Amino acid sequence: MKVTVKCFSTLADADTCDYKDSTPYELEDGETVTALTKRLNQSPENIKLVFVNGKQAEMNSVLKDGDQVGLAPATGGM
Repeated sequence: MKVTVKCFSTLADADTCDYKDSTPYELEDGETVTALTKRLNQSPENIKLVFVNGKQAEMNSVLKDGDQVGLAPATGGM
């Protein structure tokens, strides 16, 4: 299945997860946001906010084909 992901602030990296354009990733059926973060070489502890299709989600949320994922770190006051 294919999902797209955007990373914000300190999580952004032009090669793996950009904030300007969604980066496509192929995942196995049933994979979670946590599995996606491992593919991005991001530590789940560095991620404060997760959005799937524009709605707040959890790290253990199971992703589906076509999902749009947004990841953000803790920032001032979070």
